[in-house]
Amino acid sequence: MTTASATAPVTLDVDDDGIARLRLNRPDVSNGMNVELLRALHEEILRCHADPRARVVLLTGEGRNFCAGGDVHTFESKGADLPDYLREATAWLQLATAALIQLRVPVVTAVQGFAAGGGGLGLVCASDIVVAADSAKFFSGAVRVGMAPDGGSSVTLTQLVGLRQALRILLTNPTLSAVEARDIGLVTEVVSDDALADRTAEIAASLAALPTGALSATKRLVWSGLGASVEQRLAEEARTVSELSGTDDALEGLRAVIEHRKPRFQ
Repeated sequence: MTTASATAPVTLDVDDDGIARLRLNRPDVSNGMNVELLRALHEEILRCHADPRARVVLLTGEGRNFCAGGDVHTFESKGADLPDYLREATAWLQLATAALIQLRVPVVTAVQGFAAGGGGLGLVCASDIVVAADSAKFFSGAVRVGMAPDGGSSVTLTQLVGLRQALRILLTNPTLSAVEARDIGLVTEVVSDDALADRTAEIAASLAALPTGALSATKRLVWSGLGASVEQRLAEEARTVSELSGTDDALEGLRAVIEHRKPRFQ
């Protein structure tokens, strides 16, 4: 087994059974994404690419929430430097999302608590099989802080749930329950919180036992059906988010989230 540092923002353990356990590891901030986490996530996904033992990736988030999206406290603290910071952050998110989609092996993702923003929702959309716990909740949240969706979700979400549902989710920011997410096709199945770890491990083990070449070819064929538009849109998303982050409305949105109040947009 290959083991990563338990204090790293992202950890990776490759078991002898071929399951690469990729874990977001900032539970104190609901696995909020900053540059350090995103850089580490990309690096660990590349390790999965390179490790011939990895037959399936099991993606999880440590703590009560899978991923609450961007680390709003870090973002708000950057002030006038936020556009530059987000340019770097979204660049790493682009690389990580594209690498996840391009992985030669299937990605099984376990979601508990919140999967939000371009980070949390984007990773869900870029996964191959998603199991949600009863406690799981999903929302975009970008517009409410004066930004736009990223993480490829402006393309992948539409492919998963259809145009009308994608626009509803991205524009009105409803908080979807696990059952609602399953019913519209955002996740694969829903289980109890207590069963989440066992069920995702069961799926990962079943995939690890199948022919890797066949799984890889099937995954490639399905994702390539989207064309190159996802990766092209990642760059457009990053540019748009960076531009929006320099506005007063974006900073007000971040402060409102931190202060638990309604934003006062200009």
